[in-house]
Amino acid sequence: YHPAPVSERAPPGTLLLQASASYSGPVSYTIASGDDKGYFTIHSSSGIIKTTKNLKLEDFPVTFMVRATDSSDAAIYNEAEVKVEVIDENDFPPVFPSSLLEETLAENLPATQIVQLKAQDKDTGSNGFLTYGILNGHGLKFRINETTGILYSNTIFDYEEDPTEYQVVVYAEDDGIPEKKRGYCTVVIKITD
Repeated sequence: YHPAPVSERAPPGTLLLQASASYSGPVSYTIASGDDKGYFTIHSSSGIIKTTKNLKLEDFPVTFMVRATDSSDAAIYNEAEVKVEVIDENDFPPVFPSSLLEETLAENLPATQIVQLKAQDKDTGSNGFLTYGILNGHGLKFRINETTGILYSNTIFDYEEDPTEYQVVVYAEDDGIPEKKRGYCTVVIKITD
């Protein structure tokens, strides 16, 4: 048996599957081996398998054996394998170490690197894979490398002619399933004379 993957948020008592043995007489179902952490229970007469407690993603996949035994002769039985996988839900948004950064940028510089931003996500797999972007780039004066999180100026600034301060809102977005989550950081860039 290989049932559909179960959410890591599935509550205890979630129905997994119904094991069924073809036999001429009544059978009794048990979990024979493999469920070392006690995540599952099986109804002895119906063969319905349910979860017994909250599932920990790091313990899965789990493969265990279900046994169908002749109700009147314990020496007559057969076993089937059950493989259970758990879906990692997107629990956490990305988080920047600080939601506000101040950086300086000298006037008259060609396009240059300003700062590298790095967010963290406690999720694993695609739920923790981050891409970076700019929510407001003040026209096209700034850009960010979506993989590295490095923020660049795209133009030359003039202290006397241009504004001397810009607020650039950067986001980190995970590749979460079913929904993507974002974290934000405002970078205050001060142009120096």
